[in-house]
Amino acid sequence: MRISRLTPWAAGLAAVALVAVPAAASAGQQGTAVPRTPGAAPAAAASYDAYYAPAEGKTGAALKAALHDIVKSQSKVSYDGVWNALKATDQDPANPNNVILLYSGRSQSKSSNGGGANDWNREHVWAKSHGDFGTATGPGTDLHHLRPEDVTVNSTRGNKDFDKGGSPVSEAPGSLTDADSFEPRDAVKGDVARMLLYMAVRYDGGDGFANLELNDVVNNGSAPLFGRISLLKQWNLMDPPDAFEQRRNQVIFDVYQHNRNPFIDHPEWVDSIW
Repeated sequence: MRISRLTPWAAGLAAVALVAVPAAASAGQQGTAVPRTPGAAPAAAASYDAYYAPAEGKTGAALKAALHDIVKSQSKVSYDGVWNALKATDQDPANPNNVILLYSGRSQSKSSNGGGANDWNREHVWAKSHGDFGTATGPGTDLHHLRPEDVTVNSTRGNKDFDKGGSPVSEAPGSLTDADSFEPRDAVKGDVARMLLYMAVRYDGGDGFANLELNDVVNNGSAPLFGRISLLKQWNLMDPPDAFEQRRNQVIFDVYQHNRNPFIDHPEWVDSIW
């Protein structure tokens, strides 16, 4: 059976126009990435049927394996190059001089990146200690799970798994944390889920890095595991991809890594695999 872009999920998203990729998006590029014409509109999402053709008709482990084979073909970005890449991928649609911080939701100057208390830095949504990949080119620099975040909030999140509950996080309204988990604000719960799901598909142990997998516990420590999968599946449903997340996926594909997060294009595949 052919996989259509106009699934119940995608039909509601197809009408959302993607924002044009800014000229600045070509900065910090690595590998064989070739930037598009600055300012040109991204290609229509419907044109990516061919990209996902090897996944047609598959479910479960076969679908996961097919998606891995599709997304593992990518250009690489250096960890230093991530700074400029995030200035393009997470640009504030209302202010091209700013980025939107993931957990905080704050619009902040692109130039205020660094290590100061009120700067923004590079948040690994799949904490780099879970699998011990650090900032190595590969999972440590994969833009599909790296997002700008306030330095203090990033430190508060640390390497905690994702779960519900806890105390409010200063500078991140709507986010909660306790001793062993972090709950992001509602507006990005689905974003967080789909980033982790992508990582579990992309990195399977076959390219020199740990086999990243999802489970249903917290306190995973340095194991290449992340939880809770049952909650991530709920978040994927309650917070479907929006225009910001779709545009981000497009910029990463067009300009930097030339691979996509399949769960932004096809959120229904989450329940087909897990």
